[in-house]
Amino acid sequence: MAPSVRRLLVNLFAGWFQLRRRFPSALLTEIAQAIADGEQGHLGEVRLAVEARLAPLAVLEGLDSRQRAEQVFSELGMWDTEHNSGVLLYVLMAERRIEIVADRGIARRVAPAEWDGICARMRDCYGCGQWREGSLDGIAAVHTLLRRHFPGGGRENPDELPDRPILL
Repeated sequence: MAPSVRRLLVNLFAGWFQLRRRFPSALLTEIAQAIADGEQGHLGEVRLAVEARLAPLAVLEGLDSRQRAEQVFSELGMWDTEHNSGVLLYVLMAERRIEIVADRGIARRVAPAEWDGICARMRDCYGCGQWREGSLDGIAAVHTLLRRHFPGGGRENPDELPDRPILL
């Protein structure tokens, strides 16, 4: 089966309907609190976006998870922070893909391998059905990197972006 046909079928039928069950309101609140608490220790702005699936036409046009994550980063205004310090964790449930998009202020300080490691850990947890643990561990790991590479240094860090995860 051609990869584009396989991707289309996955996005049409692969458990996308479980989005709200895997990310219930209580978990979204817990994630928002973890983001808010972690942002106190660095100058970054962190968001989590979870998308159940891509639209069939987008798949047929060749849109992949990385491109979609970059679109979501832009749509959420993640680039519009004082220190160019937005970090988006993007989850595409249907394809079991996780992407991290970091704004230029952070991207030049953090090696891609460090982001890849966070994605791998989240994917492992999600693969075992540990949606809460995968999300919270990924967020904690991003905060650790940001404290190391983008510390606040006593400067005030206004909350420039919403902390609540977005379900697409």
